[in-house]
Amino acid sequence: MQKLASLVFFGGAILLMSHAAPTFAKDGHKKATTHTVAKAATFQVDAKQSKLNWVGKKVTGQHSGTINIAAGTLLLENNVLKSGNFSLDTRSIAVTDIKDADGNAKLLGHLKADDFFSVEKYPSADFVITSLKSNGNGAYDITGNLTIKGITNPITFPANVTVNGNKLVAKANITVDRTKYNIKYGSKSFFSGIGDKAIYDDFELEVELVANAK
Repeated sequence: MQKLASLVFFGGAILLMSHAAPTFAKDGHKKATTHTVAKAATFQVDAKQSKLNWVGKKVTGQHSGTINIAAGTLLLENNVLKSGNFSLDTRSIAVTDIKDADGNAKLLGHLKADDFFSVEKYPSADFVITSLKSNGNGAYDITGNLTIKGITNPITFPANVTVNGNKLVAKANITVDRTKYNIKYGSKSFFSGIGDKAIYDDFELEVELVANAK
């Protein structure tokens, strides 16, 4: 019995030493114990500071304008973007390149109507990140689902994200094929023989999201 007790005591001492004994480098100094903790931070998009500019091109020229950012959230871990989303208020679409009031109102009414964005029926357009690749120095290749007029399609684009304390700024240039969202008005892909009245299928979005840590 005394021999068994001695064995138990000896085994317990070894087990305790294996957990408690410090480790040493070759130079005799004690190695530091490090723990990596993933620091996550949620940033809420500031709709008033954020902005979106759009450009639509046609054979005879182009038009440009703005759409208001409605909301959005971006999640970072150790200052690396992990996920995010944002939404647009399509009813806020504006034309900025036409100074004539009547001409501006005519184009704006057309963009808000069913030939284009049907803003009364679909007052929101949404984007949600599904995957991304960090290229370092705040550069990313982002893939996500873009929903316009209730139709969702995947889209990929480059973006840049900078973080300064509690403030985040994300910028991206996005090219969208409008025909994938049933916006076919004036498209040569669907209407032949329209000549110089044709409107190109792609339109461009220049997005700048300004967000603050929650």
